[in-house]
Amino acid sequence: MKRRLGQREAQFLAYLQLRRKRAVRTEEAAEALGLSREQARELLSRLSRSRLVARVRPGLYLAPARLPLGGAWTPDEIMALNALMRDRGARYQICGPNAFNRYGLVDQVPARIYAYNDRISGRRTIGSVELTLIRVAPARLGATESARTAEGETAVYSSRARTLIDAVYDWSRFDSLPRAYGWIRDELDAGRVDVASLIRLALRYGDVGTIRRIGVLLERRGAEEVALRRLERRLAATSSLIPWVPGLPKRGKADLRWGVVLNGPA
Repeated sequence: MKRRLGQREAQFLAYLQLRRKRAVRTEEAAEALGLSREQARELLSRLSRSRLVARVRPGLYLAPARLPLGGAWTPDEIMALNALMRDRGARYQICGPNAFNRYGLVDQVPARIYAYNDRISGRRTIGSVELTLIRVAPARLGATESARTAEGETAVYSSRARTLIDAVYDWSRFDSLPRAYGWIRDELDAGRVDVASLIRLALRYGDVGTIRRIGVLLERRGAEEVALRRLERRLAATSSLIPWVPGLPKRGKADLRWGVVLNGPA
């Protein structure tokens, strides 16, 4: 971080704090200080290199509420994610490893934040915040809950039941099978989710593989037949079998009702 600010940098940061602005665009900086766009662009670039502001994307930056004392500043994860999503007019929900940790399914705190959204795909870095953005169809967004952060931001997470379904659906991205089967059993046993919710969300947000695997799990756990038939009606007749545990050899007893080879503990 720069120890001494130039006149323009100090003037601009004072402007932001006076107006309590946390997000600023190049054109606003130019207008506020009477600069050309090129001068404003260079000013914000210098502040970003000094880690006094964080670039969201070219032309859009985040600033601290107060200047950090003796160190660099970076936005928190939710502030960074919300700024990017607002700028793109996107809906999102935090998912995968972050949701697994939020609901106590795993202890490990992820080093980056994962989010389904309807506009952006790929990795982004804002300050020191690492984002993995997973673009999905708008219909795949939903079943969420919100939380307020200390910074006053609203974080949108996949719900507990939706997180469990995604652990089965998006297993290859999140490396979540076969762990997810144990999570689902534990959450059902503890009464934190119920069979009806899992079935409803599997049908809405899952694919054929998700429905098959959830069907096996719930039937073996003793779910009522009327509930299982809701899942079964979505499946077309097939002779093709999928593995219960992807990545293991497809050897084991075949569950013909659901079209799953039980190649691991069920």
